[in-house]
Amino acid sequence: MADTVNKEVSYEDLKALLEKRQNLFLVDVRSQGEVDKGQIPGSVHIPVDTVEAAFAMQPEEFKAKYGVTKPPMDAPELVFHCQMGKRGGMATSKAQELGYVNARNYAGGYREWSEREGK
Repeated sequence: MADTVNKEVSYEDLKALLEKRQNLFLVDVRSQGEVDKGQIPGSVHIPVDTVEAAFAMQPEEFKAKYGVTKPPMDAPELVFHCQMGKRGGMATSKAQELGYVNARNYAGGYREWSEREGK
Protein backbone atom coordinates (compact mmCIF):
# COMPACT_ATOMS: atom_id res chain seq x y z
CA MET A 1 0.00 0.00 0.00
CA ALA A 2 1.78 3.08 -1.24
CA ASP A 3 0.34 6.08 0.58
CA THR A 4 -0.28 4.80 4.09
CA VAL A 5 -2.22 7.17 6.29
CA ASN A 6 -1.28 7.66 9.93
CA LYS A 7 -3.76 5.42 11.72
CA GLU A 8 -4.14 7.65 14.77
CA VAL A 9 -5.28 11.20 15.43
CA SER A 10 -4.39 13.27 18.48
CA TYR A 11 -6.66 15.40 20.63
CA GLU A 12 -5.40 18.48 18.77
CA ASP A 13 -6.10 16.82 15.39
CA LEU A 14 -9.62 15.93 16.46
CA LYS A 15 -10.31 19.46 17.76
CA ALA A 16 -9.22 20.90 14.40
CA LEU A 17 -11.39 18.39 12.51
CA LEU A 18 -14.40 19.20 14.71
CA GLU A 19 -13.93 22.92 14.03
CA LYS A 20 -13.76 22.35 10.25
CA ARG A 21 -16.62 19.87 10.46
CA GLN A 22 -17.12 19.49 6.70
CA ASN A 23 -15.64 16.02 6.07
CA LEU A 24 -15.45 14.52 9.55
CA PHE A 25 -17.31 11.27 10.24
CA LEU A 26 -16.67 10.48 13.91
CA VAL A 27 -17.72 7.05 15.19
CA ASP A 28 -18.11 6.28 18.91
CA VAL A 29 -17.67 2.50 19.34
CA ARG A 30 -18.30 2.38 23.11
CA SER A 31 -21.22 0.63 24.80
CA GLN A 32 -24.58 2.37 25.19
CA GLY A 33 -23.95 2.72 28.93
CA GLU A 34 -20.68 4.58 28.26
CA VAL A 35 -22.29 6.84 25.65
CA ASP A 36 -25.10 7.68 28.08
CA LYS A 37 -22.48 9.20 30.42
CA GLY A 38 -21.27 11.61 27.72
CA GLN A 39 -20.01 11.74 24.17
CA ILE A 40 -17.93 13.83 21.80
CA PRO A 41 -20.28 16.25 19.98
CA GLY A 42 -21.21 15.10 16.50
CA SER A 43 -20.20 11.48 16.96
CA VAL A 44 -22.30 8.59 15.65
CA HIS A 45 -22.74 5.65 18.03
CA ILE A 46 -21.90 2.31 16.37
CA PRO A 47 -20.81 -0.25 19.01
CA VAL A 48 -17.50 -1.98 18.26
CA ASP A 49 -19.07 -5.41 17.83
CA THR A 50 -21.34 -4.05 15.08
CA VAL A 51 -18.80 -1.95 13.14
CA GLU A 52 -18.02 -4.60 10.54
CA ALA A 53 -21.70 -5.28 9.80
CA ALA A 54 -22.56 -1.57 9.84
CA PHE A 55 -19.88 -0.55 7.35
CA ALA A 56 -20.78 -3.50 5.11
CA MET A 57 -24.43 -2.32 4.91
CA GLN A 58 -25.96 -0.79 1.81
CA PRO A 59 -26.08 3.03 2.07
CA GLU A 60 -29.89 3.13 2.43
CA GLU A 61 -29.83 0.55 5.24
CA PHE A 62 -27.01 2.42 7.03
CA LYS A 63 -28.92 5.73 6.86
CA ALA A 64 -32.13 4.09 8.11
CA LYS A 65 -30.35 2.52 11.08
CA TYR A 66 -27.98 5.33 12.12
CA GLY A 67 -29.73 8.44 10.77
CA VAL A 68 -26.69 9.62 8.83
CA THR A 69 -25.32 9.05 5.35
CA LYS A 70 -22.83 6.18 5.15
CA PRO A 71 -19.35 7.54 4.45
CA PRO A 72 -17.78 6.62 1.10
CA MET A 73 -14.82 4.21 1.03
CA ASP A 74 -12.46 7.13 0.43
CA ALA A 75 -13.95 9.35 3.16
CA PRO A 76 -11.06 11.70 4.02
CA GLU A 77 -11.81 12.03 7.73
CA LEU A 78 -13.25 8.78 9.12
CA VAL A 79 -12.30 8.63 12.82
CA PHE A 80 -13.21 5.97 15.37
CA HIS A 81 -12.92 6.32 19.14
CA CYS A 82 -13.76 4.44 22.31
CA GLN A 83 -12.99 5.14 25.97
CA MET A 84 -9.21 4.66 25.95
CA GLY A 85 -8.13 3.58 22.46
CA LYS A 86 -8.21 -0.21 22.20
CA ARG A 87 -11.71 -0.75 20.79
CA GLY A 88 -11.31 2.29 18.54
CA GLY A 89 -8.16 0.69 17.15
CA MET A 90 -10.01 -2.57 16.53
CA ALA A 91 -12.82 -0.72 14.74
CA THR A 92 -10.30 1.24 12.65
CA SER A 93 -8.63 -2.01 11.57
CA LYS A 94 -12.02 -3.53 10.64
CA ALA A 95 -12.92 -0.47 8.57
CA GLN A 96 -9.57 -0.59 6.80
CA GLU A 97 -10.08 -4.29 6.02
CA LEU A 98 -13.43 -3.34 4.45
CA GLY A 99 -11.65 -0.81 2.22
CA TYR A 100 -11.96 2.43 4.20
CA VAL A 101 -8.40 3.47 3.41
CA ASN A 102 -8.36 6.66 5.49
CA ALA A 103 -9.92 5.23 8.67
CA ARG A 104 -8.11 6.41 11.80
CA ASN A 105 -8.37 6.01 15.56
CA TYR A 106 -8.51 8.78 18.15
CA ALA A 107 -6.28 6.87 20.54
CA GLY A 108 -6.89 9.20 23.50
CA GLY A 109 -10.54 8.20 23.45
CA TYR A 110 -13.36 9.72 25.40
CA ARG A 111 -11.27 9.62 28.58
CA GLU A 112 -8.71 12.09 27.19
CA TRP A 113 -11.43 14.14 25.49
CA SER A 114 -13.44 14.58 28.70
CA GLU A 115 -10.30 15.39 30.74
CA ARG A 116 -9.08 17.98 28.22
CA GLU A 117 -12.54 19.47 27.74
CA GLY A 118 -13.20 19.59 31.50
CA LYS A 119 -16.37 17.47 31.29
